Amino acid sequence: MTLSYPDERHALLQAALKMVALGLNEGAAGNLSLRVEEGLLVTPSALPYDQMGPEDIVLLDWEGEVAESPAGRKPTSEWRFHRDILASRREFTAVAHCHSPYATTIASWERGIPAIHYMIALAGGNDIRCAPYATFGEQALSDRALEALEGRRACLLAHHGQIACGRSLEKALDLAREVESLAALYWRLLQLGEPKVLSAEEMARVLEKFRDYRP
Repeated sequence: MTLSYPDERHALLQAALKMVALGLNEGAAGNLSLRVEEGLLVTPSALPYDQMGPEDIVLLDWEGEVAESPAGRKPTSEWRFHRDILASRREFTAVAHCHSPYATTIASWERGIPAIHYMIALAGGNDIRCAPYATFGEQALSDRALEALEGRRACLLAHHGQIACGRSLEKALDLAREVESLAALYWRLLQLGEPKVLSAEEMARVLEKFRDYRP
């Protein structure tokens, strides 16, 4: 079987397996996408990553239509926000969506993550927003995610998980891992009470220092 974008398919598969190894996802939870010349490659629906091969990766065009699915797989049900993010944010090449435990815990409280630590700036602003809840796979979820990502590289999804975007799969996964770490820190701080946060002025200084550091 001849596959289009064999290197990119392999990279997407390896990134999906890495998400599980990092504890960011389990089983078939979450999904990944990667921009290619003709559209975007996305992980398939309801297939555990350890059972996935390059032929299971689905190629979508920018209308969201299946352009190629060698194994006859359906794309992830979350393809809309992958398509919409990559279509509207040309600086991103990859999108990682995961149900990482601490990020999902905070998101299920319908909270974002405030500036409890200067590394929040890696997500592009002085907080990590939480998009209001919408049913998985529906356009409303994509619309709310795009709004939460305005001026940001990552967001939480209420009662769902997180999204992290980057210039490469590696950068997107690195940011997803950082978001999970910050969510874990926030959860621990909340055990002591409402935490203090860095000022907007300090975060502006940090963001300026991070200006050329783009995940």
